[in-house]
Amino acid sequence: MASVTSLKADLGEYLREQRHGAKLSLRQLADLAGVSNPYLSQIERGLKKPSAEILQQLAKGLRISAESLYVRAGILDEQDDRQAETRAAILADPLLAERQKRVLLDIYAAFCAENDRAGAPAGRPDTRPDTPAGSPAGDAARSGTPTATGDASARTARKTARKTARTTRRTTTPKGSS
Repeated sequence: MASVTSLKADLGEYLREQRHGAKLSLRQLADLAGVSNPYLSQIERGLKKPSAEILQQLAKGLRISAESLYVRAGILDEQDDRQAETRAAILADPLLAERQKRVLLDIYAAFCAENDRAGAPAGRPDTRPDTPAGSPAGDAARSGTPTATGDASARTARKTARKTARTTRRTTTPKGSS
């Protein structure tokens, strides 16, 4: 495990590289992220370790994934490469509005969390060892049939997706057409 000092330095170097790549001055990024110029300078030099909230603001200003900054800062463990690629693809899609990207990322995160909790790899039915075979819940879980005790996050994700689709249709459909 890397030391806290090396994590801060690594994060600072990474932020500086991203800032230069975005062709932003220290002052411009500080304004975009809503942090003070001296504080951002201290972060880049590895003198300060920012909170998750500050990292999120910096990521937004740099237009990069907040997760990548969280990993660099040691807040999150490295994630599966496929998950990181999927998130990056969603964030990079120019056809999606920022709100649509956030909703897609929320839905994706809910599905990943559901699969992690269930211990089932994506693409395979959920087999829960704590639910006995022959019980209605166990049979439903193995067959993929939802139950009354199904995961609330999946229902929330589906509900959010439907709501977003309705809102998107309303805002993109010209008046007078159906």
